[in-house]
Amino acid sequence: MHPTVDLRSDTVTRPTPAMREAMFAAPLGDDVFGDDPSVNALQARVAELLGFEAALFMPTGTQSNLCGLMAHCQRGDEYIVGQSAHTYRYEGGGAAVLGSIQPQPLAQNAAGQMALTDIANAIKPDDCHFARTRLLCLENTWNGHPMPMDYLAQATALARQHGLNAHLDGARLFNAATASALGGETVAAAARRIASHFDSVSVCFSKGLGAPVGSALCGSKALIARAHRVRKMAGGGMRQSGLLAAAASFALQQHLERLADDHALAQRLAQGLQGIDGLQVRSAQTNIVFVDVDHGRGPALLAFLKERGILATGLIGLRFVTHLDVDAAGIDRAVAAIQAFFGQGASASPAPAPGRAAVY
Repeated sequence: MHPTVDLRSDTVTRPTPAMREAMFAAPLGDDVFGDDPSVNALQARVAELLGFEAALFMPTGTQSNLCGLMAHCQRGDEYIVGQSAHTYRYEGGGAAVLGSIQPQPLAQNAAGQMALTDIANAIKPDDCHFARTRLLCLENTWNGHPMPMDYLAQATALARQHGLNAHLDGARLFNAATASALGGETVAAAARRIASHFDSVSVCFSKGLGAPVGSALCGSKALIARAHRVRKMAGGGMRQSGLLAAAASFALQQHLERLADDHALAQRLAQGLQGIDGLQVRSAQTNIVFVDVDHGRGPALLAFLKERGILATGLIGLRFVTHLDVDAAGIDRAVAAIQAFFGQGASASPAPAPGRAAVY
């Protein structure tokens, strides 16, 4: 029986043995009282890493984005956001429902970018007939695409010219940093360079970094103080949450540079699927590969793969996500199974995968 190859998301990882040891050994306090040393250490570490004054540990990225939006905007304010951006489409409308903040969604291109002219034209005049435009929200990565640094610079500069702040949904910021790093630049340095364009950044620990839970919102001390109040209202005050913060700190220490391995595996998958009739592969720039299947056969392919212990998702085209619990043998199994579905390749069940060469 082959082990399951779970390519649904990079959120499905399990803590490594070393991460579990770090969690078990974490000094604890009560974070609602502000005296959990592991939470405080994580918040200080991620704020310094990304170049901000302060940070706030959150249970989820959705809550982190919500607290960021509500810290920037008041009732009747507006934020500009992509039509398919996570903060607009996939977070339950929380900013509107809980914050009375109006979203102004704009069209995005294939790489997730809103046109600068569209952003400028969407900013409302200071008039009682309109919601007050206060914030530009971008996302990096977007469907696996790292945003170009010049676009980030131009879009946030445009926002500031009109008196807007800028927030980054950086759920996979470190994947973007891995893809955007200059020669010899560390992932941490590249992440800080990306974050420098924004007034606040939400970053997730439970995706590519492999922690079981958690995100952090980074910003100025004043913004984080406002976000702290919102987090309390949203039910995000946790007690001995240092157990979770220790996992995130371990991930920051041990798992940043290994993200390049996930990107290489995504490339391996994309290259293995090239040339299959009936299937088109979208470019794999980080750890996410999208494929389009002809003639509505996507659900049948997903069922075929599931029967063979290979999991993927199919909400917006078929999506395969690599992570630290997937190795080259698992990718090769997925490629062979997909080839078999389309009548190519000899077998959907290659030899059992060897153990990982290294434990991260």
